[in-house]
Amino acid sequence: MNEAIGPEEWPARSLLGSLSPPARRELFGLGVRKRFGAGAVLLREGMDDEHVFLLLSGFAKVTATVENGESSLLAVRAAGDTVGEMAAVTGAPRSATVTACGPLTVRVLPSAALRELLLRLPEVSVALAAVVAERLRWANRRRLDFRGYPAKVRLARLLVELAASHGTSGPHGVVIGCRLTQPELATLVGAAETTVHKVLRALREEGLLETGYRSTVIRDLPRLGRLAELADPGADRPDRAGAYGLRALPEEGPSPVPRPRP
Repeated sequence: MNEAIGPEEWPARSLLGSLSPPARRELFGLGVRKRFGAGAVLLREGMDDEHVFLLLSGFAKVTATVENGESSLLAVRAAGDTVGEMAAVTGAPRSATVTACGPLTVRVLPSAALRELLLRLPEVSVALAAVVAERLRWANRRRLDFRGYPAKVRLARLLVELAASHGTSGPHGVVIGCRLTQPELATLVGAAETTVHKVLRALREEGLLETGYRSTVIRDLPRLGRLAELADPGADRPDRAGAYGLRALPEEGPSPVPRPRP
């Protein structure tokens, strides 16, 4: 099966979505295609390997170990993204562990081949630099949110951003396909797990959110955006069609997420 070349297949802010078809074709020509099951570890923190994974489908979680030995969620990556590019460019050991959230399809890119491509095609170099810069910007926003907003607003802002970057429009709202646990959400918004539990319950009771197996459904994105103090969530996402720039789920796609049990 050949990877799709058209830009409509990938979020515009992802590496694949920002490349022209010829450049995308060059990138697809590197490495080999591989599939992983849910829970598979793609990269492990501290290892010296340097290959890069180009995600073609599915989601992956990026985690790192903190001083007390616990694992902390740093980010979520989806189709169109890369993971492992920092080690490939710098030669330093892996700074984080990457784990498949569910079934995942990737291309494994040898670091030497990728570096050669970056030197030969400035378009790919600039696009990868832009992706890394956007990730830094995202991390900075999280740090500012920690100091500027209460936990409920911080969680709402995170959910709106996940909807814009990873969401698809379904019959009952915006589906975020990567299921994050309450401890992981707590890490991302800088709140205690008990606080996140209370906030999620409040959002469900207010009709803003549903949680189900491996997915979260935002039932009212405009209202969640107002809670997040964002005037028009998703408005800066011209790569997505429809309301708030979200893609519609295909008719043969997943069935609606069931309501959680009380």
